[in-house]
Amino acid sequence: MEEGKQQKKTYTPHQAKLKAEAYCAYQERAQQEVRDKLYDYGLHQEDAESIIADLIVENFLNEERFAEAYALGKFRVKGWGKIKIKQALKFKNVPERIIKTALGKILIEEYEEKLDEIISKKIKMDGEPKNITQKSKLIRFLQSKGFESDLIFRKTSS
Repeated sequence: MEEGKQQKKTYTPHQAKLKAEAYCAYQERAQQEVRDKLYDYGLHQEDAESIIADLIVENFLNEERFAEAYALGKFRVKGWGKIKIKQALKFKNVPERIIKTALGKILIEEYEEKLDEIISKKIKMDGEPKNITQKSKLIRFLQSKGFESDLIFRKTSS
C-alpha cells in the first residue's frame, strides 16, 4: 500500500446502519449525503438504499425537514439569498417541490430586512458607492450572495 494512503474501513450493513443513524441524529441530512456516506462505508447500492428506506421509516432521515433547516440556516446565519440556497439544495439532489416549500418558509419581510442589513454592512465597509463602478461592485456582491436582481436593483436604487 502507498505511503500516506489509508485503506477505507468497510462495514457490514448492520454496522453501517448504526453509524448512519448517529450521522443523521447529529444534524439534519439530505438523502444524497447519507447515500454518499454509506458508499464510503463500502456498501453496495442495494444495501445503501435499504438502509436509507429504514432511516426514513424510523424518522432519522426526512428530506423536508432537512431542506427547511438548511434553507433557514443558510439564510439566517450565512446571509444567503434564495437563488444560492436553491442551487445548493439542487446540488444535494433535493426534489424541486421540497425546495419550493423550504424557500417558502423564509418570510418576505425577514428576507428584505436581511438584504438591507447586508447592504448597510457592505456600505459601512466600502463607503457609499460614489460612481457606477462601485455600485456595480455592490450589485455583483449581492448577486453572489444569491439575491434576486430585481430586488437588488430596487434596494440599491433608493
